[in-house]
Amino acid sequence: MLDQPLNPGPPDIDAAPIFGRADGLAAGWAVSRAPVAYPDAVAAMEARAEAIARGEAGELVWLLEHPPLYTAGVSARAADLIEPDRFPVFESGRGGQYTYHGPGQRVAYVMLDLGRRTKDVRAFVAALEAWVIEALAAFNLEGQIREGRVGVWVERKGPGWSREDKIAAIGVKLRRWVSFHGVSLNVEPDLSHFGGIVPCGITGHGVTSLVDQGLPVTMDEADAALKAAFERVFGPVADVGPPF
Repeated sequence: MLDQPLNPGPPDIDAAPIFGRADGLAAGWAVSRAPVAYPDAVAAMEARAEAIARGEAGELVWLLEHPPLYTAGVSARAADLIEPDRFPVFESGRGGQYTYHGPGQRVAYVMLDLGRRTKDVRAFVAALEAWVIEALAAFNLEGQIREGRVGVWVERKGPGWSREDKIAAIGVKLRRWVSFHGVSLNVEPDLSHFGGIVPCGITGHGVTSLVDQGLPVTMDEADAALKAAFERVFGPVADVGPPF
Protein backbone atom coordinates (compact mmCIF):
# COMPACT_ATOMS: atom_id res chain seq x y z
CA MET A 1 0.00 0.00 0.00
CA LEU A 2 1.21 3.49 -0.77
CA ASP A 3 2.33 5.55 2.21
CA GLN A 4 1.40 8.77 0.46
CA PRO A 5 -2.08 9.76 -0.77
CA LEU A 6 -2.92 9.78 -4.44
CA ASN A 7 -2.01 12.94 -6.27
CA PRO A 8 -4.53 13.41 -9.09
CA GLY A 9 -3.66 17.09 -9.46
CA PRO A 10 -6.00 20.01 -9.00
CA PRO A 11 -9.47 19.28 -10.38
CA ASP A 12 -10.90 21.48 -13.08
CA ILE A 13 -14.60 21.45 -12.35
CA ASP A 14 -15.36 23.37 -15.53
CA ALA A 15 -13.50 21.02 -17.88
CA ALA A 16 -15.79 18.76 -19.92
CA PRO A 17 -14.71 15.14 -20.45
CA ILE A 18 -12.80 14.85 -23.72
CA PHE A 19 -14.78 11.78 -24.81
CA GLY A 20 -18.00 12.24 -22.89
CA ARG A 21 -21.64 11.64 -23.77
CA ALA A 22 -23.68 14.60 -24.89
CA ASP A 23 -26.51 13.51 -22.59
CA GLY A 24 -24.17 13.13 -19.60
CA LEU A 25 -25.48 9.67 -18.64
CA ALA A 26 -23.21 7.67 -16.35
CA ALA A 27 -21.54 4.46 -17.49
CA GLY A 28 -21.78 1.46 -15.21
CA TRP A 29 -18.61 0.66 -13.23
CA ALA A 30 -18.24 -2.98 -12.15
CA VAL A 31 -15.43 -4.86 -10.41
CA SER A 32 -15.09 -8.65 -10.27
CA ARG A 33 -13.13 -9.77 -7.21
CA ALA A 34 -12.47 -13.36 -8.31
CA PRO A 35 -10.49 -14.26 -11.46
CA VAL A 36 -12.68 -14.53 -14.56
CA ALA A 37 -12.10 -17.15 -17.27
CA TYR A 38 -11.34 -15.51 -20.62
CA PRO A 39 -14.08 -17.24 -22.67
CA ASP A 40 -16.68 -16.28 -20.05
CA ALA A 41 -15.53 -12.65 -20.14
CA VAL A 42 -15.69 -12.50 -23.94
CA ALA A 43 -19.18 -14.01 -23.98
CA ALA A 44 -20.38 -11.50 -21.39
CA MET A 45 -18.79 -8.59 -23.27
CA GLU A 46 -20.33 -9.58 -26.58
CA ALA A 47 -23.76 -9.98 -25.02
CA ARG A 48 -23.54 -6.62 -23.29
CA ALA A 49 -22.25 -4.84 -26.41
CA GLU A 50 -25.14 -6.24 -28.42
CA ALA A 51 -27.64 -5.14 -25.75
CA ILE A 52 -26.12 -1.64 -25.74
CA ALA A 53 -26.41 -1.46 -29.54
CA ARG A 54 -30.08 -2.44 -29.31
CA GLY A 55 -30.71 0.20 -26.66
CA GLU A 56 -31.51 -2.43 -24.04
CA ALA A 57 -28.57 -1.85 -21.67
CA GLY A 58 -26.34 0.95 -20.51
CA GLU A 59 -22.62 1.37 -21.02
CA LEU A 60 -20.30 -0.63 -18.79
CA VAL A 61 -16.67 -0.56 -17.65
CA TRP A 62 -15.79 -3.95 -16.17
CA LEU A 63 -12.63 -4.36 -14.10
CA LEU A 64 -11.26 -7.85 -13.51
CA GLU A 65 -8.27 -10.18 -13.46
CA HIS A 66 -7.75 -13.30 -15.56
CA PRO A 67 -5.87 -16.50 -14.78
CA PRO A 68 -2.53 -16.61 -16.65
CA LEU A 69 -3.15 -16.76 -20.41
CA TYR A 70 -2.15 -15.34 -23.77
CA THR A 71 -4.51 -13.78 -26.30
CA ALA A 72 -3.92 -13.31 -30.00
CA GLY A 73 -5.36 -10.19 -31.63
CA VAL A 74 -6.32 -10.01 -35.28
CA SER A 75 -2.78 -8.98 -36.29
CA ALA A 76 -0.95 -11.66 -34.27
CA ARG A 77 2.01 -13.40 -35.95
CA ALA A 78 2.60 -17.07 -35.17
CA ALA A 79 6.33 -16.45 -34.70
CA ASP A 80 5.56 -14.10 -31.79
CA LEU A 81 4.15 -16.98 -29.71
CA ILE A 82 7.48 -18.15 -28.32
CA GLU A 83 6.18 -20.66 -25.75
CA PRO A 84 2.84 -21.98 -27.03
CA ASP A 85 2.52 -24.57 -24.24
CA ARG A 86 3.25 -22.25 -21.32
CA PHE A 87 -0.29 -20.91 -20.80
CA PRO A 88 -3.63 -21.31 -22.58
CA VAL A 89 -3.81 -19.30 -25.80
CA PHE A 90 -7.07 -17.71 -26.99
CA GLU A 91 -7.88 -16.17 -30.33
CA SER A 92 -9.35 -12.70 -29.82
CA GLY A 93 -11.28 -10.43 -32.13
CA ARG A 94 -9.66 -7.31 -30.70
CA GLY A 95 -7.09 -5.26 -32.53
CA GLY A 96 -3.41 -5.85 -31.93
CA GLN A 97 -1.17 -8.88 -31.57
CA TYR A 98 -0.21 -11.18 -28.69
CA THR A 99 -0.63 -10.05 -25.13
CA TYR A 100 -0.57 -11.59 -21.67
CA HIS A 101 -3.22 -11.45 -18.97
CA GLY A 102 -2.87 -12.78 -15.45
CA PRO A 103 -3.03 -12.11 -11.72
CA GLY A 104 -1.76 -8.70 -10.67
CA GLN A 105 -2.83 -7.10 -13.93
CA ARG A 106 -5.96 -4.95 -13.97
CA VAL A 107 -7.98 -5.59 -17.10
CA ALA A 108 -10.64 -2.99 -17.86
CA TYR A 109 -13.16 -4.04 -20.47
CA VAL A 110 -14.84 -0.96 -21.90
CA MET A 111 -18.29 -1.25 -23.45
CA LEU A 112 -19.15 2.24 -24.62
CA ASP A 113 -21.58 3.53 -27.23
CA LEU A 114 -19.51 5.71 -29.54
CA GLY A 115 -22.71 6.68 -31.30
CA ARG A 116 -23.55 8.61 -28.13
CA ARG A 117 -20.04 9.98 -27.82
CA THR A 118 -17.85 10.48 -30.90
CA LYS A 119 -17.78 8.20 -33.94
CA ASP A 120 -14.02 8.41 -34.30
CA VAL A 121 -11.93 5.29 -33.67
CA ARG A 122 -8.61 7.15 -33.49
CA ALA A 123 -10.02 9.65 -31.03
CA PHE A 124 -11.39 6.78 -28.95
CA VAL A 125 -8.02 5.02 -28.76
CA ALA A 126 -6.38 8.35 -27.89
CA ALA A 127 -8.94 8.80 -25.10
CA LEU A 128 -8.14 5.34 -23.73
CA GLU A 129 -4.45 6.26 -23.71
CA ALA A 130 -5.24 9.56 -21.99
CA TRP A 131 -7.28 7.66 -19.38
CA VAL A 132 -4.36 5.41 -18.44
CA ILE A 133 -1.87 8.30 -18.46
CA GLU A 134 -4.16 10.27 -16.16
CA ALA A 135 -4.42 7.30 -13.79
CA LEU A 136 -0.65 6.84 -13.69
CA ALA A 137 -0.23 10.52 -12.85
CA ALA A 138 -2.07 9.86 -9.60
CA PHE A 139 1.06 7.97 -8.53
CA ASN A 140 3.43 10.61 -9.91
CA LEU A 141 4.38 8.29 -12.76
CA GLU A 142 4.61 9.76 -16.25
CA GLY A 143 3.00 7.58 -18.89
CA GLN A 144 3.82 8.36 -22.51
CA ILE A 145 2.58 7.41 -25.95
CA ARG A 146 4.74 6.65 -28.96
CA GLU A 147 3.91 6.96 -32.65
CA GLY A 148 3.34 3.52 -34.14
CA ARG A 149 3.23 1.79 -30.72
CA VAL A 150 -0.27 1.63 -29.27
CA GLY A 151 -0.34 1.52 -25.49
CA VAL A 152 1.25 3.47 -22.67
CA TRP A 153 4.98 3.50 -22.02
CA VAL A 154 7.31 4.49 -19.19
CA GLU A 155 10.79 5.82 -19.84
CA ARG A 156 13.54 4.48 -17.59
CA LYS A 157 16.91 6.18 -17.31
CA GLY A 158 20.26 5.53 -15.73
CA PRO A 159 23.81 6.82 -16.13
CA GLY A 160 24.40 6.70 -19.87
CA TRP A 161 21.32 4.66 -20.76
CA SER A 162 17.58 4.87 -21.22
CA ARG A 163 14.83 2.54 -22.37
CA GLU A 164 11.07 2.47 -22.71
CA ASP A 165 8.93 -0.24 -21.11
CA LYS A 166 5.25 -0.85 -21.67
CA ILE A 167 3.02 -0.55 -18.63
CA ALA A 168 -0.41 -0.76 -20.27
CA ALA A 169 -1.76 -2.40 -23.42
CA ILE A 170 -4.78 -1.32 -25.43
CA GLY A 171 -6.83 -3.47 -27.79
CA VAL A 172 -10.42 -2.80 -28.73
CA LYS A 173 -13.10 -3.94 -31.13
CA LEU A 174 -16.16 -2.06 -32.35
CA ARG A 175 -19.46 -3.52 -33.47
CA ARG A 176 -22.27 -1.18 -34.51
CA TRP A 177 -20.19 1.61 -32.91
CA VAL A 178 -20.20 -0.12 -29.52
CA SER A 179 -16.76 -0.94 -28.12
CA PHE A 180 -15.60 -3.98 -26.24
CA HIS A 181 -12.28 -5.38 -25.00
CA GLY A 182 -10.22 -2.46 -23.65
CA VAL A 183 -7.04 -1.87 -21.64
CA SER A 184 -4.78 -3.81 -19.30
CA LEU A 185 -2.65 -2.07 -16.68
CA ASN A 186 0.26 -3.88 -15.05
CA VAL A 187 -0.08 -3.35 -11.32
CA GLU A 188 1.91 -6.30 -9.90
CA PRO A 189 1.90 -9.20 -12.38
CA ASP A 190 4.70 -11.73 -12.72
CA LEU A 191 6.61 -9.97 -15.50
CA SER A 192 8.42 -13.18 -16.43
CA HIS A 193 5.11 -14.44 -17.83
CA PHE A 194 5.47 -12.00 -20.72
CA GLY A 195 8.52 -13.98 -21.82
CA GLY A 196 6.39 -16.54 -23.65
CA ILE A 197 5.38 -14.01 -26.30
CA VAL A 198 6.63 -10.96 -28.14
CA PRO A 199 4.24 -8.55 -26.40
CA CYS A 200 2.16 -6.69 -28.98
CA GLY A 201 4.67 -7.76 -31.64
CA ILE A 202 7.20 -5.16 -30.48
CA THR A 203 10.82 -6.12 -29.94
CA GLY A 204 13.54 -3.98 -28.42
CA HIS A 205 11.40 -2.83 -25.51
CA GLY A 206 10.44 -4.34 -22.18
CA VAL A 207 7.41 -4.49 -19.94
CA THR A 208 7.02 -2.97 -16.51
CA SER A 209 4.45 -2.51 -13.76
CA LEU A 210 3.61 -0.06 -11.03
CA VAL A 211 5.35 -2.23 -8.45
CA ASP A 212 8.33 -2.74 -10.77
CA GLN A 213 8.60 1.06 -10.86
CA GLY A 214 9.02 1.07 -7.09
CA LEU A 215 5.39 2.00 -6.39
CA PRO A 216 3.78 -0.46 -3.94
CA VAL A 217 0.30 0.14 -5.33
CA THR A 218 -2.55 -2.18 -4.35
CA MET A 219 -5.22 -3.23 -6.82
CA ASP A 220 -7.79 -1.16 -4.92
CA GLU A 221 -5.57 1.91 -5.21
CA ALA A 222 -5.13 1.30 -8.93
CA ASP A 223 -8.89 0.95 -9.31
CA ALA A 224 -9.49 4.23 -7.50
CA ALA A 225 -7.04 6.02 -9.79
CA LEU A 226 -8.60 4.45 -12.90
CA LYS A 227 -12.08 5.44 -11.78
CA ALA A 228 -11.18 9.07 -11.07
CA ALA A 229 -9.30 9.35 -14.35
CA PHE A 230 -12.13 7.75 -16.32
CA GLU A 231 -14.55 10.36 -15.04
CA ARG A 232 -12.25 13.13 -16.19
CA VAL A 233 -11.79 11.64 -19.66
CA PHE A 234 -15.10 9.89 -20.37
CA GLY A 235 -17.57 11.29 -17.85
CA PRO A 236 -19.48 10.03 -14.81
CA VAL A 237 -19.81 6.43 -13.67
CA ALA A 238 -22.22 4.61 -11.38
CA ASP A 239 -21.27 1.52 -9.38
CA VAL A 240 -23.05 -1.61 -10.57
CA GLY A 241 -22.59 -5.35 -10.18
CA PRO A 242 -20.43 -7.31 -12.65
CA PRO A 243 -22.12 -9.27 -15.46
CA PHE A 244 -21.88 -12.46 -13.37
